[in-house]
Amino acid sequence: MTDYAKLIDAETWAFIERTNSYYPPDTIDYTIDQQRGIYDRMCRQFFAGYPEGVTAQTAAIKTPSHDIPIRIYRALPEASAIVLYFHGGGFILGGLDSHDDVCAELCQRSGYEVVSVDYRLAPEHKHPAAFDDAMSAFAWAAGTYRLPILLCGDSAGGNLAAAVSHATRGHGRAPVGQVLIYPGLGGDQSTGSYVTHAEAPMLTVRDLNFYKQIRAGERDVSGDVTSAPLADTDFSDLPPTVIITAQCDPLSSDGEAYSSRISTAGGKAWWFEEPGMVHGYLRARHTVGRARASFSRIVDAASALCKGDWPY
Repeated sequence: MTDYAKLIDAETWAFIERTNSYYPPDTIDYTIDQQRGIYDRMCRQFFAGYPEGVTAQTAAIKTPSHDIPIRIYRALPEASAIVLYFHGGGFILGGLDSHDDVCAELCQRSGYEVVSVDYRLAPEHKHPAAFDDAMSAFAWAAGTYRLPILLCGDSAGGNLAAAVSHATRGHGRAPVGQVLIYPGLGGDQSTGSYVTHAEAPMLTVRDLNFYKQIRAGERDVSGDVTSAPLADTDFSDLPPTVIITAQCDPLSSDGEAYSSRISTAGGKAWWFEEPGMVHGYLRARHTVGRARASFSRIVDAASALCKGDWPY
């Protein structure tokens, strides 16, 4: 048994307890609609507002079959890069409001324009709907802006960012980099953090399997790179990649494996495991010192990659 009393500090425990008071650990046993209501309420309780100087505009990307809502954050008259952001939520939760303040702060601290993408959710829209929307968002950004495009996302959103990176190799406007925050990339559940942190606070392997089943329905998509980027057999020519994971999270080994495969293929990748951190700690960036430091790492990574720098 992993001794979380030793790994997790008092500030983080307070964050976990606060989160559980809004979003109980057994939430996956509720209906999808109930889960969404619980999650949305929790996000509202953690909402930190916008930093001074940030504006946001809600718009939509039109596709032949549907519109994809987006929110565009600006802090400077003329940004020098675009951050395309995909939110977390297990592919069934979240939207423009769930990560609203995170995107606003990323915009203000980096100085870049941030575009948050409200991709379609399961079970109403099973895989590959979310991936298709992520690709449509990239195509829209590449056609709308003449600026470097960075892909960024947390958890399920990190999965989508990575899947887009794999799918856009060779594109004339290929992403200049990707920053993945505790992403789920379809790793081997029989080893590593999937075993040592199977019952971690905030996210368990049971949760992960529930989300995976809802996203895929009755199909086995474990070998589909658009669903599980680690299933790819070619990790060459991917954009410079920074992966930041939480130590107390079953998904942490996905970050390690992904970084290793990119590096082995001759690419640039850097993986950092935040000690004592748990899944979803972005919401703790104002109350937990370790989370605050990690958010600074995320901002610094985005800033460097958009400039074409590789300080790792």
